[in-house]
Order: sequence, then structure tokens, then C-alpha cells
Amino acid sequence: MIHVLFVCLGNICRSPMAEAVFREFVKKENLSDKIKVDSSGLGDWHIGKGPHRGTREVLDREKITYEGIVARQISEKDWSSFDYIIAMDDQNIEGLKKFSKPIDGIVVRKLMDFIEEPRESNVPDPYYTGDFDYTYSLVTEGCKELLNYIKKQHSLT
Repeated sequence: MIHVLFVCLGNICRSPMAEAVFREFVKKENLSDKIKVDSSGLGDWHIGKGPHRGTREVLDREKITYEGIVARQISEKDWSSFDYIIAMDDQNIEGLKKFSKPIDGIVVRKLMDFIEEPRESNVPDPYYTGDFDYTYSLVTEGCKELLNYIKKQHSLT
């Protein structure tokens, strides 16, 4: 089983959106028995809350379920439970570096790193920008390429 964790600052906008979108892609490719998906935040402000209203509205419009997604803070055990820890921006990467030293075998990268020529190097936080549609377009593009990468790395069909 391959374990993928999406990380953002508070775990109510970008990372739960990425979790839901990636989970949908995994399901459509019939890989749910091979890939497990989760999300977390660096901060503890929203623990126990569901996704932000803006994230829910975009996912509802796109008919992507976010059932069971509840904000949580990244924990020490995540570093031994996940193969891929995917951050939304440079600030998240820096936060992850402060949280743990690099561990062999764990891929820690930004979501936009998987796009050959990304429009942005970071996924802007719609909590501050208010543009959940733009975030969704970047997350969708990044998740598609991340899944392609994982399929190639692990010879999944």
C-alpha cells in the first residue's frame, strides 16, 4: 500500500481539497486498494473541523466527495506512516523541515513540483486569496501529475 499525505497550513482549504481530488482520481483509476490518501495541517487552529466552506462549494460543484475529511495536525507518526508527504507551498516545506529531518524513502515535495511547467510554484492559499476556483485548478493539475508519477514509480496500471 502506498500512503500519500497532503499538507497545508491549517488543513481546511488546500490539503483537504487535494485529498478529495486525489482520492477521486485514485478511485477512477481503480487504485483504491493500492493507494491510501490523507491530509493534515502544520497548525492546530482547525483540528476537528471539516473543510472550509469555499473548498466544500468547489468540491460539491465538481461532484467530488469530501466525506470523512476532518482537519488534523501533522504528527510524529506520519513520518513513519506515509511514503509521500506533499506540501502546498514553500512555507509548508519549511514547516515540515522544522518538524522532522529528511527520512530515507519518504518523498517530501510540493504539489506543483510534479508539473513540468507549472503556472505557479506554490498553490496559493484561498483562505487569504478567496479564489477557491484557481486553487482547485492548480490542485487538480498537480494531483493528476502526482498520480502519474506514483503510477510510474510503483509500476501501477
